[in-house]
Amino acid sequence: MVEDRELLAERLRTTFRLHEEGVELMRQNLRRRHPEAADEDIERLLAEWLSERPGAEFGDAQGRPVSWPRG
Repeated sequence: MVEDRELLAERLRTTFRLHEEGVELMRQNLRRRHPEAADEDIERLLAEWLSERPGAEFGDAQGRPVSWPRG
Protein backbone atom coordinates (compact mmCIF):
# COMPACT_ATOMS: atom_id res chain seq x y z
CA MET A 1 0.00 0.00 0.00
CA VAL A 2 2.72 2.48 0.96
CA GLU A 3 4.73 1.38 -2.09
CA ASP A 4 1.71 2.04 -4.31
CA ARG A 5 1.38 5.57 -2.93
CA GLU A 6 5.08 6.19 -3.35
CA LEU A 7 4.95 4.95 -6.94
CA LEU A 8 1.94 7.16 -7.69
CA ALA A 9 3.65 10.14 -6.08
CA GLU A 10 6.78 9.58 -8.15
CA ARG A 11 4.71 9.32 -11.32
CA LEU A 12 2.95 12.58 -10.48
CA ARG A 13 6.29 14.32 -9.84
CA THR A 14 7.54 12.99 -13.18
CA THR A 15 4.42 14.34 -14.89
CA PHE A 16 5.00 17.79 -13.38
CA ARG A 17 8.68 17.75 -14.43
CA LEU A 18 7.78 16.77 -17.98
CA HIS A 19 5.19 19.54 -18.13
CA GLU A 20 7.69 22.13 -16.96
CA GLU A 21 10.28 20.92 -19.45
CA GLY A 22 7.71 21.11 -22.26
CA VAL A 23 6.78 24.65 -21.26
CA GLU A 24 10.45 25.63 -21.24
CA LEU A 25 10.94 24.11 -24.70
CA MET A 26 8.01 26.12 -26.03
CA ARG A 27 9.38 29.27 -24.39
CA GLN A 28 12.69 28.71 -26.22
CA ASN A 29 10.79 28.03 -29.45
CA LEU A 30 8.91 31.31 -29.08
CA ARG A 31 12.18 33.19 -28.45
CA ARG A 32 13.60 31.74 -31.68
CA ARG A 33 10.46 32.69 -33.60
CA HIS A 34 10.32 36.20 -32.10
CA PRO A 35 13.90 37.28 -31.35
CA GLU A 36 12.84 40.93 -31.06
CA ALA A 37 10.13 40.24 -28.46
CA ALA A 38 10.48 41.43 -24.88
CA ASP A 39 10.30 38.92 -22.03
CA GLU A 40 6.74 39.94 -21.16
CA ASP A 41 5.69 39.41 -24.79
CA ILE A 42 7.18 35.91 -24.79
CA GLU A 43 5.36 35.11 -21.55
CA ARG A 44 2.09 36.40 -23.04
CA LEU A 45 2.58 34.25 -26.16
CA LEU A 46 3.39 31.28 -23.96
CA ALA A 47 0.25 31.82 -21.86
CA GLU A 48 -1.83 32.04 -25.04
CA TRP A 49 -0.28 28.83 -26.35
CA LEU A 50 -0.97 27.05 -23.08
CA SER A 51 -4.59 28.23 -23.17
CA GLU A 52 -5.29 27.45 -26.82
CA ARG A 53 -2.81 24.69 -27.74
CA PRO A 54 -3.37 24.59 -31.50
CA GLY A 55 -4.37 21.10 -32.51
CA ALA A 56 -5.57 20.20 -29.02
CA GLU A 57 -8.29 22.76 -28.42
CA PHE A 58 -10.52 20.13 -26.83
CA GLY A 59 -7.76 18.23 -25.03
CA ASP A 60 -5.42 15.44 -26.00
CA ALA A 61 -7.86 12.55 -25.75
CA GLN A 62 -9.73 10.97 -28.60
CA GLY A 63 -13.48 11.27 -28.77
CA ARG A 64 -15.92 14.10 -28.96
CA PRO A 65 -16.21 17.09 -26.62
CA VAL A 66 -19.05 16.98 -24.10
CA SER A 67 -20.41 19.61 -21.75
CA TRP A 68 -19.21 19.60 -18.16
CA PRO A 69 -20.47 18.64 -15.74
CA ARG A 70 -22.17 15.79 -17.47
CA GLY A 71 -25.89 15.55 -16.88
